[in-house]
Amino acid sequence: MKYIIDNDLHIHSQISSCSRDPEQTPEALLAYAVKNGFTTICIADHYWDERIPGASNWYSKQNTEHVLASLPLPQADGVRFLFGCETEWNRFNTIGISREMMEKMDFIVLPLTHFHMKGFTLFEEQLATPETRAKAWCDRMDVFLSQDLPFHKIGLAHLTCGLIWKDDRENYLATLNAIPQSELERIFTRAAAAGVGIELNADDMNYPDEDADTVLRMYRIAKEKGCKFYLGSDAHHPSQLETAPARFARAIDALGLTEDDKFHVA
Repeated sequence: MKYIIDNDLHIHSQISSCSRDPEQTPEALLAYAVKNGFTTICIADHYWDERIPGASNWYSKQNTEHVLASLPLPQADGVRFLFGCETEWNRFNTIGISREMMEKMDFIVLPLTHFHMKGFTLFEEQLATPETRAKAWCDRMDVFLSQDLPFHKIGLAHLTCGLIWKDDRENYLATLNAIPQSELERIFTRAAAAGVGIELNADDMNYPDEDADTVLRMYRIAKEKGCKFYLGSDAHHPSQLETAPARFARAIDALGLTEDDKFHVA
């Protein structure tokens, strides 16, 4: 059976500092789920646990008290509204969430591709060329997959995010192309064994047709190696919620995904 569009596990609310949209309320997110027939959604506001040293100035304000302000989440029949977060993986390979908070979260979204946060997520020398960025992408995946983490409730966000090389499409595509096929096969074999979720991000799926093979290459390999996929609008504003379902459908069709390829949050 074809992959059913019934989940969105990466949605921001008005409390994320990159949103601050008064219309992006938990109630609006729930209404979006009901309208589109989704059975599972997750609020995933940016978060760095104050018990973990090393937060950037931007993340330090988005602490535990900050993200807990969304609770209790509104409810509707037929919809699981999960409480989660989008945390960060810094240049020292530190994840910005404590074990205590991992247990409290229903789902944790983790980006390894926020390369635009220079000096926080990557060292300067890692950003020099498409080849050094491609190596950083692989190295970060390898270190992450070597950790003792609850992978069954973690999703890897926007693996082909444009922030890999912000505002430079040519170098962004060159970076994706510089990741060796053998490395992608090895890494996604590990990811499948760990059981981590792979995100199909609505923004990543808004690629020009001529870039399809470059953008989709790693997802095709991930599918071949047995990884499971979830959907993420990564919406910060209501307009992004409106466009997400069509982009999800595009990704599902392009990859030929079925229900067997779906990541499920317990």
